[in-house]
Amino acid sequence: MPATLDPAAVAARLRAAYGGATLPPLRDVLAPTDIEGAYAVQEANTRFWIAEGRRLVGRKVGLTSKAVQTQLGVDRPDFGALFDDMQVADGGVVPVARLIQPRAEAEVALVLGKDLTDGEVTPERFAAAVDHAVAAIEIVDSRIADWKITFADTVADNGSSALFVLGAEKMPLQGLDLFTCGMALLQNDAIVSVGAGAACLGHPLNAAAWLANTLIARGEALKAGDIILSGALGPMVNIKANDRIEAQIGGLGRVSFSVDAGA
Repeated sequence: MPATLDPAAVAARLRAAYGGATLPPLRDVLAPTDIEGAYAVQEANTRFWIAEGRRLVGRKVGLTSKAVQTQLGVDRPDFGALFDDMQVADGGVVPVARLIQPRAEAEVALVLGKDLTDGEVTPERFAAAVDHAVAAIEIVDSRIADWKITFADTVADNGSSALFVLGAEKMPLQGLDLFTCGMALLQNDAIVSVGAGAACLGHPLNAAAWLANTLIARGEALKAGDIILSGALGPMVNIKANDRIEAQIGGLGRVSFSVDAGA
């Protein structure tokens, strides 16, 4: 039986692990499917980081694959916060020392042109609020040792987030087919993951609408300018020092970054 949860204390435990010393799973304080407890921990860190001066620039959606949901014993996606200092320039270099046990996945990023603050958000309503879409790579990471995560672990750990990269081509949704768009993820010029828009909860806009409705129900909202990482289009891959990672997504172009061993 988990101990009584102190969200601030668990949040501090996770922050301390950003230095690279991973933690065992949080089962002593969080049951594997304790949704509200896990988000309370995440929110405690979000508030802490904002108070420290970090700027919230959007959200990421995770667990958009039904297979991964089944693996973690849940029936829903999750979300985490994106901060300005998490963004890496397209073609940029990430110091390996900034990472712990990183993985990469290709996604469709949606940038809002209008607020979504109330009411029911359908995929169609979300689409009408989007300014543009862009190819993205999310660099996920975990403060939990050996990725032995439960749903509660990943939610508490800000959706197992680390960094993200946005491509240069900003495309309006009109004319884009985000359902059948193909994705190839390359690691040092070798294809290591393939997928399509339909792999992301049936459509990236489904994941985005889920996020908007979930935040509204929690008394939060998405605002114009927010970046939404809508979820993986294919399997994530482990990455390491000296890797060059590139994603190509149909209709959205390319996006890439490298990992520098010496930085």
